[in-house]
Amino acid sequence: MTDPAPKAVHPHNAARHPQPQRVSPAEALSWLKAGWGYFIGNPGVWVAISVIFIVMLFVLGLVPLLGWAVVLIGFPVMVAGMVLGCHAQAQGEPLRIEHLFAGLKVHAGNLSLVGVFYLLGGLIAGFVSVIIVGGAALTGYIIEALAGLGLGLVSGVVLGSVAFSVLWVLLITALWFAAPLVVLRDTPPLDAMKLSLSACFSNFGAFVVLGVLIYVLIWVAMVPAGLGVLVLVPVLAGTVYSSYQDVFGEEPALPALSAEGPPPEGTE
Repeated sequence: MTDPAPKAVHPHNAARHPQPQRVSPAEALSWLKAGWGYFIGNPGVWVAISVIFIVMLFVLGLVPLLGWAVVLIGFPVMVAGMVLGCHAQAQGEPLRIEHLFAGLKVHAGNLSLVGVFYLLGGLIAGFVSVIIVGGAALTGYIIEALAGLGLGLVSGVVLGSVAFSVLWVLLITALWFAAPLVVLRDTPPLDAMKLSLSACFSNFGAFVVLGVLIYVLIWVAMVPAGLGVLVLVPVLAGTVYSSYQDVFGEEPALPALSAEGPPPEGTE
């Protein structure tokens, strides 16, 4: 009995679930260079976007009890807006401050779901680290009573910190390409995060180099009273967009951002 012929992939599904490409670790430098290029393409507007972005995160963080959750959920929405700003620049269109909020017009629900998954992942990472610290402390107490409690706490804090760091890195890699995939490929939120995680680990060398460079840039940006962050934010947004283009290839046409309906039939 012959095997049935493989099913053809629907082109819409192929666009929603692109396959990541492998790139050289040296591409990390090219991504950052491209991010800088997007910034100097319109530095005034980008600085204004950075100021609004930082102020919004700060204000949302002040909301009692749920402020930190609102920040995590809203973060992918604003990142998507900046990605759309970079996309506009790449298409030769003007960058506008309103691009920061463009994610609210394109797939706001799916982007918010990415934020919800981001929040849940952070809670799980924190819960796991607390369990490890508590378990190590309890073990030390049982084995050597009070004499071993201090050692158990120290080892537990170290192990808990390592576990939290590893889980948080996994979370960041799942988030890196998620917003571009949602707004530029119409990829469902959970699928976008899985694809992002897969793409980052398929290009492990490039993202290790990029992570080290970003870590250095963060410290450099903090030197002039933190004002360098106003430049670093758009550079990182451009880096996300550039790495997305490089890893996932050319994206299909964007959905319309306006609230207007489709043109009447028969018009060109």
